[in-house]
Amino acid sequence: MDFSAFDLSGLLPYIAVGFAAQLVDGALGMAFGVITNTLLVGVLGVPPALASQRVHIVECFTTATSGVSHLIHRNIDKRLFFRLLVPGVIGGVAGAYLLSSIDATVIKPFVLTYLAGIGLYLLVRGILYPPKLREARHVAPLGFVGGFLDAAGGGGWGPVVTSNLLVQGAEPRKVVGTVSSVEFFLTLTISATFIFHLGIADLAGATLGLLIGGVVAAPLGAYAAKHFSPKVMLIMVGFMLCLTSFYGIWTALS
Repeated sequence: MDFSAFDLSGLLPYIAVGFAAQLVDGALGMAFGVITNTLLVGVLGVPPALASQRVHIVECFTTATSGVSHLIHRNIDKRLFFRLLVPGVIGGVAGAYLLSSIDATVIKPFVLTYLAGIGLYLLVRGILYPPKLREARHVAPLGFVGGFLDAAGGGGWGPVVTSNLLVQGAEPRKVVGTVSSVEFFLTLTISATFIFHLGIADLAGATLGLLIGGVVAAPLGAYAAKHFSPKVMLIMVGFMLCLTSFYGIWTALS
């Protein structure tokens, strides 16, 4: 690989996209894939298929960095981590194998509508009521469904799992840190074959820019998750979930 051929000025837009997307994802536990794909396709004009490939490669590195950062800031609930890990990975593998021939765009509007409803609920709950923290239940089925949808639809682990755990009343910063940490193993499992066929050369160019921006932002997102109040995090998660879900519904139906 000829690193001397890299054009730093050409990488800057991709570094900015990766930084912004991972900053939001690290702080709120969701939206790296959604934000990155939206900016790459809608703003930078990258073809959707190529954008998706780049995001999958980069997520293997950003989720690792984010997970370590959340561990350092003690944002991870160990019990919740293992309750999500195994069913999440199983769901991811099942989704990758069983739904590889099914057009996920058919069910995408319904999933996005559900997520938008969850976002509105969290937004109202954060504004009007102080969050009452309690231990989350139904974690294993949620992990399986989240992993399954992530593999089948090309994303959704963070929005599905984070939002539902918050609705159940789990502590926001622990939810964000734990879900982000489990996502590394989920992404690695789902993407292993894809990365093997794609090769290391794809880390050049735009993908390298996304990777640099995402890795740099990961520790900042974990720091933010530790210091935001539960009320602020509920409002921000609800807003982000509504924003990305409504945009996804509009693009899916247009």
